[in-house]
Amino acid sequence: MNEMTPFLGDLFFYGSGWNMILLIIIGCSIISFAVFIERLLQLHRSEIDTNQFIIDIRKTIKAGNIIEAIQICENTGGTIAQIIKAGLIKHNRSKEQIESAMEVSGLVEIARLEKNAKILSIIAHIAPLIGLLGTVLGFIQAFAEMRLSGLVDISATRIGEAMEFALVTTAAGLVVAIPSILAYNYIVSRVESFVLEIQTASAEIVDLLIDHGEGY
Repeated sequence: MNEMTPFLGDLFFYGSGWNMILLIIIGCSIISFAVFIERLLQLHRSEIDTNQFIIDIRKTIKAGNIIEAIQICENTGGTIAQIIKAGLIKHNRSKEQIESAMEVSGLVEIARLEKNAKILSIIAHIAPLIGLLGTVLGFIQAFAEMRLSGLVDISATRIGEAMEFALVTTAAGLVVAIPSILAYNYIVSRVESFVLEIQTASAEIVDLLIDHGEGY
């Protein structure tokens, strides 16, 4: 009886520890899913028909109507439109100043697109570690069972339960980590495509402004 009392205390402690670990992993999965959906919505709001937008801007710049071009940017919205707008506002400055204005605006917009995306990467890295902690606790409990019960009266069922819960936490951590890293890489790839569009569109607008004498 004296030996069983501390064992029951250990069992309660580790059982609670497993529950806490599983709750933490579930919480990580909820956060990961929420961040992914929020980033998808943000990326969707930032997208525009870039080709049509550039065509409209090109026409207004060639016509010398910078005010209308700025208005088009404001009406269009989105990441690229905001960056082009920053360059158009500086249309009467030097090429370096126009490029600098677009670059600063681009950094702000890209930071906005990448906001919270790192959370997915963090969860992808810590979820397996949290699951591994549950595995370690499970093995500790299994060895505690063997130590307290003795070699003659080992409960295979209790040891099996400890091992099972230990592996469940590891599996749960991996189940959360794998989709999280996939989601993070997807968000990063979308942002990189935005960066490429931004660079292409910005270079074209700067050249248009300079060619039509609006850069000085």
